[in-house]
Amino acid sequence: MVFPNLNATQVAIQEDNGTADLVRSLFNNPWLFSLTILGVNVTSGALLIVLPSLIVPFAGIAIFAYKTFTLGLVMAPTTKIMAVALIPHSLTILIEFQAYALLMFGAYILGRSWVRPATIGTRNHRQGYVRGLQQLGWLSLSTLPLFIVGAIWEAFSLRYLVHPLTQWLL
Repeated sequence: MVFPNLNATQVAIQEDNGTADLVRSLFNNPWLFSLTILGVNVTSGALLIVLPSLIVPFAGIAIFAYKTFTLGLVMAPTTKIMAVALIPHSLTILIEFQAYALLMFGAYILGRSWVRPATIGTRNHRQGYVRGLQQLGWLSLSTLPLFIVGAIWEAFSLRYLVHPLTQWLL
């Protein structure tokens, strides 16, 4: 909201790379839209948080912080319609961010176990890495229900709630 040009730049990037066209093409079929959202969320969680943390301890946390900032620029309510759209979409943000927070917590546990194996009762870094990887795996599984619920809510709320809300409130 403070720097609207940043929002315009991020929106232009999504127009140029085809993301906006993909969203528009899926918008009328909420089940397919939610499946696409689920795929994007799971893939981005794996690629942005888990994969970097497997290579460099805690790297996924920093990468996701940057991604959250750039995503926030796109979602900043620069118009009245976008502000109204954030009313139902705020629940989506809350649900999905909980899933991402679990993944970041798993990346933290992996990094801590890898760097300081004594914190989980192992003798060497290799055992710490393996034990941390197991814990990250269990936490990753617990994010799936959150991602599923978040994707369904996001698709259906954007399809069926935003337009009536804008008509009613604006």
